[in-house]
Amino acid sequence: MTVFDLAFPLAAPFWALLIFAPRWRWTARIMKSPWVPLLPLVCYFGLVLPHLGEWGRAMLRPDLGVLQTLLATPWGAGLVWAHLIAFDLFIARWMYFEGRSAGLSPWIVSPILVVTIFLSPFGLVFFLLVRSARLRSLA
Repeated sequence: MTVFDLAFPLAAPFWALLIFAPRWRWTARIMKSPWVPLLPLVCYFGLVLPHLGEWGRAMLRPDLGVLQTLLATPWGAGLVWAHLIAFDLFIARWMYFEGRSAGLSPWIVSPILVVTIFLSPFGLVFFLLVRSARLRSLA
């Protein structure tokens, strides 16, 4: 198993809590920690640290060709994957708590979280639309 292979399994238990057990009291307690996305970020750091010079130069002077070359490497692709997994989980955590504070039903939020796992920009936009409609209805 590679570092790439670890990123999602490290995040999956948190996703399962958010989607399948949103009302369980331990879900909120666990997800309150801002450190939840740290596990997939361990994969990110494990991949970026040995290549920090290369990655740093690419980020300081973004160039499509250089970025394509780096992302075509196993460590580069794994790095971006771990980054996506961690930040998707960070967004899902925010959506979970924001949905609760807006009074959105888990029956609405959970399917949006499923979309967010696979297509996080779409999931975020769907969530923001639903949340906006809910907040307007309360006003």
